[in-house]
Amino acid sequence: MKIIAFVGMPASGKSEASRIATRVGIPVITMGDVIRKEVLKRGLEPSDSNTGKVATALRKSEGMDAVANRCISLIRETGAELVVVDGIRGIAEVECFRKEFREGFLLISIKAPLEVRFQRVKKRGRSDDMNRIEELQKRDERELGWGMGEAIEAANVEIENTSTLKVFRKAVIEALNNYS
Repeated sequence: MKIIAFVGMPASGKSEASRIATRVGIPVITMGDVIRKEVLKRGLEPSDSNTGKVATALRKSEGMDAVANRCISLIRETGAELVVVDGIRGIAEVECFRKEFREGFLLISIKAPLEVRFQRVKKRGRSDDMNRIEELQKRDERELGWGMGEAIEAANVEIENTSTLKVFRKAVIEALNNYS
């Protein structure tokens, strides 16, 4: 089994890369969905604040690789030879997946500057999105506290997402084709 995981700061393009994978027939497991499901299970509104609090609480109670551990069974349940994982948030998750899938694990970092990412946040309209660039910076800091910076540095491949959507899609498809 091969796993391609996307890592990057919020709104860098991980979800778009995952949509591209889905379009070419690769199943996708979204780590954020695990958190959003837990938020709803706890009867909370799916706001950025609540998802952040629940994600932090899970990591405190189950370890920094809690979300990755919850995803392993979901990955295996697909029965697919190649699965994409959207949303690595820390180095402990990278280590968890590398331990579980060994040489079958590839980490792709998607990078974009803060201002570009904020413009994307304003357009996408998710329930956990923020309205001010300072809120995005705060979310960045929270995720960096989970080991996001180390996870980005641990990537096998880097995709810069600062050009057009067409250019980004081409880069993602190329990376997927190189590994599948």
